[in-house]
Amino acid sequence: MTATFTPPELRKVLDVLSSSAVIRLITEIDDNGPIPPRRLTGTLPDLSPHQLRQATETARAHGLVQVLPGLGMDLTTSGSALADVYDTAARWARRHSYPTPVCDFTSRLQHTLALLTPLLAVEGLPHGDAIVELALLRAALVQWLTTNPGVALRCELGSVA
Repeated sequence: MTATFTPPELRKVLDVLSSSAVIRLITEIDDNGPIPPRRLTGTLPDLSPHQLRQATETARAHGLVQVLPGLGMDLTTSGSALADVYDTAARWARRHSYPTPVCDFTSRLQHTLALLTPLLAVEGLPHGDAIVELALLRAALVQWLTTNPGVALRCELGSVA
């Protein structure tokens, strides 16, 4: 990871990325192309005018969308890359039934981003094969703890040995 965020900075970034209105705006444009002028309300009718205004202002301020003359609101390169991240996160969440087997797209993304937050806060997080091996190590440790529940109980009681 090239950028290091403090926990409060990371929380702010993830609050923006996890906003249901921002998720809806980004994924709508990614799936269906630019939103023509004055068609935002008709395109996302379940969002209030306040939510739409806030989402578009936030997305513009963070360089995720731009208004193209004659076309309307479209994704920037950064917004398109974020849409790819959303798609990847949603695919992972669906494959693993996270957070539940039946869940809407936006909730899946919000829960998955929340799940990733602690990992993003760690500097020097491994990547590639190292992260896969770390996941295998975690699975082995969970299995060991499951088959040796007395260890956790002894730790809670403060005994060492």
